[in-house]
Order: sequence, then C-alpha cells, then structure tokens
Amino acid sequence: MNAHSYQVWGVPGIPEVQPGDDLAKLIAEASPDLADGDILLVTSKIVSKAEGRIIEAADRESAIDAETVRVVARRGPLRIVENRQGLVMAAAGVDASNTPAGTVLLLPEDPDASARRIRAGLREVLGVEVAVILTDTFGRPWRNGLTDVAIGAAGLRVLDDLRGSRDAQDNALDATVVATADELAAAGELVKGKASGVPVAVMRGLAHLLEAEGADGPGARALTRSAADDMFRLGTSEALRQAVTLRRTVREFADEPVDGGAVRRAVTAAVTAPAPHHTTPWRFVLLESAQVRERLLDAMCERWIADLRADGFLEDAIARRVQRGDVLRRAPYLVVPCLVLEGAHAYPDERRAAAEREMFVIAAGAAVQNFLVALAGEQLGSAWVSSTMFCRDVVRDVLGLAQDWDPMGTVAIGRPAVAPKPRPQRDPLKFITVR
Repeated sequence: MNAHSYQVWGVPGIPEVQPGDDLAKLIAEASPDLADGDILLVTSKIVSKAEGRIIEAADRESAIDAETVRVVARRGPLRIVENRQGLVMAAAGVDASNTPAGTVLLLPEDPDASARRIRAGLREVLGVEVAVILTDTFGRPWRNGLTDVAIGAAGLRVLDDLRGSRDAQDNALDATVVATADELAAAGELVKGKASGVPVAVMRGLAHLLEAEGADGPGARALTRSAADDMFRLGTSEALRQAVTLRRTVREFADEPVDGGAVRRAVTAAVTAPAPHHTTPWRFVLLESAQVRERLLDAMCERWIADLRADGFLEDAIARRVQRGDVLRRAPYLVVPCLVLEGAHAYPDERRAAAEREMFVIAAGAAVQNFLVALAGEQLGSAWVSSTMFCRDVVRDVLGLAQDWDPMGTVAIGRPAVAPKPRPQRDPLKFITVR
C-alpha cells in the first residue's frame, strides 16, 4: 500500500456478545493478525451488551426519557435529543433491535472509556498498538439516509486540524478541521453492514492517524460541538419556546454595540403579529443616533419631573425615581414601537369605538411580544418600558412623528451585563378557567 491507499475488512466469527464478556479477547480470537497501526472499528451495540447496558423496558419512550438531558426537536413521536453522553441523536440512542423482546439497549455509559479499555486489552492480549473507534448510526440534518459516526475513540487523532496550511492552489485554509474519526467510522460500516452480523472492522494503512505510542488522545468527545458554537442547537418549535423562556426584562446592559441588522430581523418577526381587518398597525422607530436618544430622553425626563411635582412628590423622591428609571439611558440601543390606526372602522357609539381601538392595541402588544422574543433569539436582552405612553406628544415632537402615531413604550436593547436570576416557574393552571 502507498500513502494514498488503505485496506478495510470486516471481522467475522465474533459470537453473540453477553453481559460481562471481554470484548478485547473476543476480537483478538477472531482477528489474531492485528498489527501495530491498525484501526479497529467496533459497533457500539456489542459494547453495550458486554457492559450490561440492557434494561427491561416494555415502554421504549420511558427509556428515552431517562437518557435525555435536552430535547432538540420533536415531530410526532420522533424526538431528536441530547443524551447523557452529550450526543445529539434520534431517541437518545436507545435501541430496541437485536435485543430480546421487552428489553432495550442503551449506549455505553462512557464510550471513550470503553474504547480505551478495548485498546488496552488488545495491547495486553496481542501486544499491538492499535486505535479503537466505537461507532453508531446517525441521521444528519439536511441529508437523507444514515451513516456511522464515532461516539468513542482511543489512540486516534479524531480531528485533523488543517487550519494554517495551504491547498494545492496555495490558498490558505482558515476553517478546515476534518472529522477523521467520523470518516473512518463511515468507511468501516461499508464492510460491517447493519444486518450482516459483523460488528467489527479493521482498517490498515493509516497508521499516521494514530496518536503517539501509548497515548489515548482526547476521544470522540472532542467531536461534539460546544453549546456556544452550535448555531443549530434547537428545532424550530423548541427554539421558539426557548426564546420565549429566555425573554427576560434586562436592566443592566454590557457596554458593547448592538447589531442593527439583528434588530431589523426582530422587526421582521414582529410584523407577523395578527391584526384586525388585514391592517398593519405597527411602526418601529429605531433610535440609532446617540444625539437623538439623548434629546428624547432629556425631554421625556423633563415631562416626568413636571408630572411628579404636580403629583406632590418632594425633590429627593423625584431624584430617586429618575435614577431608578434610567434604564433607557444605560441601554446601547432603543426602539420606540408605535400604534397606527390606519384601517380602523369608525363607529358612532363609544362602546364599539372603544372595542375597535382595543383590538388595535392588542395587535400592537402582539407585535411587541414577537419583537422581544425575536431579540432573545438573537441573544439580545431587552426591557419594555412604558414611559413614552405618558408623554406621547413629547415623543412625537422630538422624533418628528405624525400625530396619528401613538408611541407604545420604549424597548431598551443590549447584551445583558449579568445573567438573569432564575425565575420561578408559573403554574399555568392558575391562569386557566374552563367552562
């Protein structure tokens, strides 16, 4: 074999694995000619059996629940979840095939540790330095069909970081990190097969991919993308629910600018809100000029102070209130949502006229809620502050808005300076009346 070729073959003759079996000895007996530098590809199912990861479970769903730490996406009975091993996959890797009726197979408790044990056992039995990959079958986003990937590894460089090198046309490679262990797992599955009864394959000719002699390496855990780097962490409905949960009132913002594009994307979500009579009663004024923000806030503050004095508050109390209400000045970005009654029906009586306006106000509230949730999805904190509703004439004058634009509060936006405190879970049953 030259540097651009390798061999891969299945290992027949491995008996049905039972709990407590020594997999290294079984593999050594079936493949005594293993050599230094070989890569062993082991189906995780036989590892689960040897480690006793078989449980009684008439209800597979309950087993999936027990192995799940986070639901990524759900469609009907199908669930894509993050399991206790940190893997994102269908059904948490709980398998009801090739196991007695009424039982299910769980993935190995620690696949990397399992790979290390098999590798150490083969070194002891055969005196060889090999790499071991534990494989399992995954579906993939945006792609039909299944493929094997590495869920555990020992002795192998699972990632080949090519960043900083150059391609054949002398272009710099800035983002190329090859998932070597996954590529090898998929190649091995071509000779193992799903139903052939050959759970182990050997790959020869790629010794340069092994770690330094005796080193186990980081294991397949290094292949799992961190939460901070995962742009596709949730399914659509789960992402929406999480954004709703994450939508918290933020009053302390980090001193960093806000991307105006993110705000505009949030407006795109806002204007999908329901509205009466096929109208579009929302307008969003983006205050991107620091000078305009200061002028508006100064004018609003003057009006507020005048109102407090008229209410009989003393100057010390007024100063304290103004200081507490300074969240708008501390935010790096402000948006003033406005209600416009274009398309509203005119009624001669006060009852119907009031109801008509309330419909439009509810539509505006729905748009603001959409806006806040979308901001949370952009990892931006926000606070809806009602102050502009108490001085609409001032806001219209400073911002040069039409007289039929009614400011509906101000949304302060920015990166949260501190993580929000845990919020007690509200019991929805307290807010439901059934008739």
